[in-house]
Amino acid sequence: MAHIIKTGIASYGMSGKLFHAPFIQAHPNYELSAIVERHKEESRIKYPDSKLYRSFEEMISDDTLELIVINTPVQTHFEYAKAALNAGKNIVVEKPFTVNAEEAKELDELAKSKNLLLTVYQNRRYDGDYKAIKDIVQENILGELKEAELRYDRYRTGHSGKDHKEGDKPGAGNLHDLGAHLIDQAIQLFGFPEAVFADVFAMRKDMIANDYFEVLLYYPRPFRVRIKGTVFARESIYPFVINGENGTFMQQRSDLQESRLLADEIPSIETWIPTPQGFDGILHTTINGESVRKETRSEMGNYMDFYSDVYDTLVNDKPNPVPASDAVLTMRVIDAALKSNQEKEWLHYNLVKQI
Repeated sequence: MAHIIKTGIASYGMSGKLFHAPFIQAHPNYELSAIVERHKEESRIKYPDSKLYRSFEEMISDDTLELIVINTPVQTHFEYAKAALNAGKNIVVEKPFTVNAEEAKELDELAKSKNLLLTVYQNRRYDGDYKAIKDIVQENILGELKEAELRYDRYRTGHSGKDHKEGDKPGAGNLHDLGAHLIDQAIQLFGFPEAVFADVFAMRKDMIANDYFEVLLYYPRPFRVRIKGTVFARESIYPFVINGENGTFMQQRSDLQESRLLADEIPSIETWIPTPQGFDGILHTTINGESVRKETRSEMGNYMDFYSDVYDTLVNDKPNPVPASDAVLTMRVIDAALKSNQEKEWLHYNLVKQI
């Protein structure tokens, strides 16, 4: 009989409702055993068999729970993750992992010292569009890479009302929120940069936290990566563009998982979203001396694979899918970007490592 991982979720907001509870509930090797709601009881509608806790502290004292998902506001991640690890729990921490790299490094070291799993929920690694980009890079289809641009744009001229994301708090702002996805993807695709230059500020009126960012990542060879996000993009452009000496690949952000989850569709361990019929990418390059230009179609991803990978780490001694050390690098780039923006100068690799 397979080992069943009894799991608790620290919050039942959007993250809990969309990205964690449905997958834990549907995965055959997990049991959604506990959910924290401080005042409401919304989780009782879909998950009546789980325990309802009124505080995080109460939940981590439950000796039956093996895994805790920390999906509360980023300002609480360090405190909650530290408490859960000290309580002997394996943990999944939502991105952005922490407010800064110093907190991230401390949690990484604590988890290692206790021989517990600490993994970070970078679900966009499991998007089909990102996997299409990854295949192009790994297969060296464009030859030596020269530049890349990764964007996460939205059209949101008003405030969301979420103070932990848009208020005057450490870790608030678009760079931490969506930039963490793009920076993680850039590091996975191209490695850790040797220098960073950034322009980060608030475009919306009366906005405190940043909602615009442009981060330039410098690499040793003649190669640059631009990370960008804005809330004033009413028309979409290709959010992934890679140029190499042999050609170009452009990829739309086309993964449908989030929209299907918002429509209350139940995910599955098998492929649960069919690949759209339309094309979502363009490849124009040289292959075997011949010029090739074609439209491409990415496969759908599956966030369930993240929890399958976490299961394999806990039960089958497989590698951690998103180790905290990866998230430490992401936080170092974010710290460096904020400092670069403040001082209006680029930051060298050695300085990035020290932040």
